[in-house]
Amino acid sequence: MAVKCEICGKKPMTGNNVSHAHNKTRRRWLPNLQTVRIAVKGGKKKIRACTQCIRSGKTLATS
Repeated sequence: MAVKCEICGKKPMTGNNVSHAHNKTRRRWLPNLQTVRIAVKGGKKKIRACTQCIRSGKTLATS
């Protein structure tokens, strides 16, 4: 299952963990995805949307 918002397309970002000794290791920041149900063409569909899209009501605009 892809870690991607189905509305805005937000994907993981990459960067570094930086320790106190300034050692760097690669890491990922994942979007906060939630499963929501939306009405599409008279039926219901489950999608994975980021919390910003849910709060702004963008899930309602896709129906």
